[in-house]
Amino acid sequence: MRILFGAAIALAMASPALADTNVTVDADAPAPKYDKRIFGQFAEHLGNGIEDGIWVGKDSPIPNENGYRKDVLDALRAIKVPLVRWPGGCFADEYHWREAIGPKTGRKVKINTHWGYVTEDNKFGTHEFMNFAEAVGAEPYVSGNIGSAPPYEMAEWVEYMTAPIGSSLAKERAENGRKEPWNLSMFGLGNELWGCGGNMRAEYAADITRRYSTFVKTPAGQKTMKVASGASDFNTHWTDVMMERAGQFFDGIGVHYYTVPNNWEHKGSAIGFDEEQWARTLAKTVRMDDVIVAHSKVMDKHDPEKRVALLIDEWGTWYDKDPGTHDGFLRQQNSLRDALVTSLNFDIFAKHTDRVRGANIAQMVNVLQAMMFTEGAKMVKTPTYHVFDLYQGYQDGIVYPVNVETPEYAKDEWSLAKISASAVRGTDGVLRIALTNVDPKASEKVSITLDGASGKAVSGRIITAARMDAHNTFEDKDAVVPKPFGGAKINGSRLMLTMPAKSVVMLEVR
Repeated sequence: MRILFGAAIALAMASPALADTNVTVDADAPAPKYDKRIFGQFAEHLGNGIEDGIWVGKDSPIPNENGYRKDVLDALRAIKVPLVRWPGGCFADEYHWREAIGPKTGRKVKINTHWGYVTEDNKFGTHEFMNFAEAVGAEPYVSGNIGSAPPYEMAEWVEYMTAPIGSSLAKERAENGRKEPWNLSMFGLGNELWGCGGNMRAEYAADITRRYSTFVKTPAGQKTMKVASGASDFNTHWTDVMMERAGQFFDGIGVHYYTVPNNWEHKGSAIGFDEEQWARTLAKTVRMDDVIVAHSKVMDKHDPEKRVALLIDEWGTWYDKDPGTHDGFLRQQNSLRDALVTSLNFDIFAKHTDRVRGANIAQMVNVLQAMMFTEGAKMVKTPTYHVFDLYQGYQDGIVYPVNVETPEYAKDEWSLAKISASAVRGTDGVLRIALTNVDPKASEKVSITLDGASGKAVSGRIITAARMDAHNTFEDKDAVVPKPFGGAKINGSRLMLTMPAKSVVMLEVR
């Protein structure tokens, strides 16, 4: 019996036909690296995203480091957050940086007209953000106001942040507590200029972008990536005009794509949904691939050498707000479904690393597809956070193209490939293979063939749960967390495993 059992294992390892899904990893044709900036975060002055989410102040009874929540800092450091975008979003094009520097008691209190018509006391400004990014170990991505501020205001802001000691602005920065200049990695030339950033036509926005870019200057030796305000969804006309008329004035251009299950008036519930809503949400998520292809094609026409990066500046799920929460605070629960939305997007980004060299999930804390929720002294990590943890080994690794032959998962009118996959050899030399099974009911046998690579051992971690809408709460923080996965077997260049229903698995091949 032992001999027969061993023969059956050998046959299973040798024959991919025994699997329902066959994945081939092409290690002989590496693609451009998986830029660590793809794991970027987004922190806007919106709801409790910053106040109580990141910032509580030095005098708060909540444990903090110089006013920043220690639990949030530790969580962000643990997943090696590479970049944070701030102060918006729509808030950016009404933001005047001088209102939020100097003594906190003298800062201007204004109305946040975009998000809830609540007061904004400006206690979290340039110094607080730039120091926060440094504390996390992340690069700062500052979104400039070109919708309602003149060019000299942006020019002075950049000088204030980056100039060595000598100018009046550098001296003012020192007087406000920061002698050395900060490193400004990225500067956004407005946000959503087609909408809340000014309701501009593409042609006018391109001219504005040329103008403001001219005055955004940094000292010799400091490289700041200038990012143009990009399109939403499939508006390739915007990208076409911006690239043709202003492409030489920026280094990257954004695109915003949100997964909205139903429509903007009735988006759908974050929890308590049925399988049709599950399938609808995931099918709309994978349209990200089509969005990237469409905009990349337009960019290739103007920039065949791919100098300009395509940045997925805002992405994630957008549901109806949680019952009982403020209309303008965009607080929505985060479930296992959001974990799969995250992994599907990460796999799509891996297919396009020639253009996609950055992305920012919306948003970091307490807002939209949040990484964490806070309430007073309590903090809980969401399923989305845990997928960022699973994939963090992809940062700056070499992408290996994958070919996936898999059945279709369908529910009513919504369908998509049952198994999604990507593969990256990390900077530590470990080959990581990510797999997602979108079927909420059925497992899937998967065979993986490594072309040009092999391994002696495989380990893994898995995220799954019994319910489609399983989620973590302050009372039950571990309902959806990564757990060890020992179901994969390896024989040289062949791996076999069974993917449980509604799961994300990250394999490590050594």
